[in-house]
Amino acid sequence: MRKIVLMMSVSLDGYFEGPGHDISWHRVDDELHRHLNDTVRRFGGLLSGRRTYELMAGYWPTADADPDAPAAIVEFAGIWREMPKVVYSRTVEMEKGEWNTVVVREVVPGEVRVLKERAGGDLGLGGAEVAAEFMRLGLVDEYRVYVHPVLLGQGRRLFPEGGEIGAVLRLVESRTFGNGVVLLHYERHASDLHGGSGARS
Repeated sequence: MRKIVLMMSVSLDGYFEGPGHDISWHRVDDELHRHLNDTVRRFGGLLSGRRTYELMAGYWPTADADPDAPAAIVEFAGIWREMPKVVYSRTVEMEKGEWNTVVVREVVPGEVRVLKERAGGDLGLGGAEVAAEFMRLGLVDEYRVYVHPVLLGQGRRLFPEGGEIGAVLRLVESRTFGNGVVLLHYERHASDLHGGSGARS
């Protein structure tokens, strides 16, 4: 069965974005970008909320059209366009199949489990609001958290209060990149049971 893999960048003090949705503090150099490309290309699909999708769709479909774009940017543009995508939103309207994307109105655990049972690679999850709902429902199997060497002091936290409680995790990988970013890769411990039910508003 495929896994749901939460993949997010955070500051050292736990924020995924600063005030005004600021993510300019992300330290993504060529080494880290190539690592991200290699990681995402192995996924069987990407799951996100509206804001994350619109941010990605506003740049990546044509990012490789820039003759001065670095090789890692060009590579990821092709990966993103071809990757099947599910957007969880009640407001996004798009033509069916745009950038290999389908829109789902709510996070329904049974539907997510059916998605996981399909053939293919694991499913990458991004976007804090939809990720919080997946966590609350006990649907996240792995966490790939990229900790950037920055202290923001304020913003929006990746792990909100009142989220999933008592999940038991096991560290399966850690890696320090040359720019100071540290990957912490956890998976659910075999003794941990999924739980929860509900739907996203």
